[in-house]
Amino acid sequence: MAILRLKEIREMPSEKRQEKVNEFRTELARLKTMIAAGGAIDNPTRVRELRKTIARILTIETEEKETETK
Repeated sequence: MAILRLKEIREMPSEKRQEKVNEFRTELARLKTMIAAGGAIDNPTRVRELRKTIARILTIETEEKETETK
């Protein structure tokens, strides 16, 4: 299950998307630290979901910037 759907991401203003990216990156760093310390995390697939969601948001940001310059 995706954390955020594409439709939801596209409807967000740019500032809100940046906030979400920062929030997801913080959570991802926390999870990676737990894994590196040898601890078990509750949901291992969460790491993959976070990485994909961050990539989706950044891709949409880039697409919108490219369309603005054209």
